[in-house]
Amino acid sequence: MKKLLVCLMLAAGALWGAAAAAAEGIHMDPFPDERLKDLASLQRGARLFANYCLTCHSASLMRWNRLEDIGLQDKQIKDFLIFGTQKVGDVMAVSMRPADAKAWFGKAPPDLSVIARARTSFEYRGPDYLFTFLRGFYRDAGSPTGWNNVVSANVAMPHVLWERQGPRETTIERVVHTEKAASKIVTVLDHAGLASTSTTPLTGHPEESLEISFKPVDALRARQFDSDVADLVGYLVFMTDPSARTRVLIGVWVLLYVGLFCVVAWWLNRAYWKDVR
Repeated sequence: MKKLLVCLMLAAGALWGAAAAAAEGIHMDPFPDERLKDLASLQRGARLFANYCLTCHSASLMRWNRLEDIGLQDKQIKDFLIFGTQKVGDVMAVSMRPADAKAWFGKAPPDLSVIARARTSFEYRGPDYLFTFLRGFYRDAGSPTGWNNVVSANVAMPHVLWERQGPRETTIERVVHTEKAASKIVTVLDHAGLASTSTTPLTGHPEESLEISFKPVDALRARQFDSDVADLVGYLVFMTDPSARTRVLIGVWVLLYVGLFCVVAWWLNRAYWKDVR
């Protein structure tokens, strides 16, 4: 039993370390937590999830009827979110077979039921990772899918939301050290993903760094896309723990009850011992 626990701990540590290494040096943009309290935002996120994510990713631990917790009715879920013959009480499954997915993408897309919790590490929160990842795609003509990502280099997932985001130019600046000297390498990828690179020698001993910036063609469209991603990530966080909102509300009432009970118990204790003293 001890050996099994040790193996599980080592495996978990390896996975955690791999996730941290993949995002090493990348600043994680903070996810706007207020979206978790906005039912309209969660509903928009559910619509984006059903239209863009469920074509490849499943959510086998989540049933459609749990969307009632964010204010949707069964008829709305059935008419606007469910495609195919699934029922409101079914789990969110996809028709794509894992073998086909592996052949097309190199590996089967992961289940997204608890993705916000699975992507949490010591270095960053899961919602921050997802918010940065979904906004971090850029064109890369050298990639098999034509896309790359600032958080997960050479990611197998294509940018399924690219039409909502619009084209943009990507600039990658690296400060690297060689045996002879340090240099700054600037790579610019245009809207089609074609790269042009320039190298500038540096004096002294500057720290190695990596900076990635984007220049969208339509800034207004890009801001709207960021808002859409915030809605989607908010829904993914909700899906990880659908009962969190209800549990917090119940917890508040329980604390109020305990506080009232303490007052009553103190008063009874004082009244009981009044004559004895």
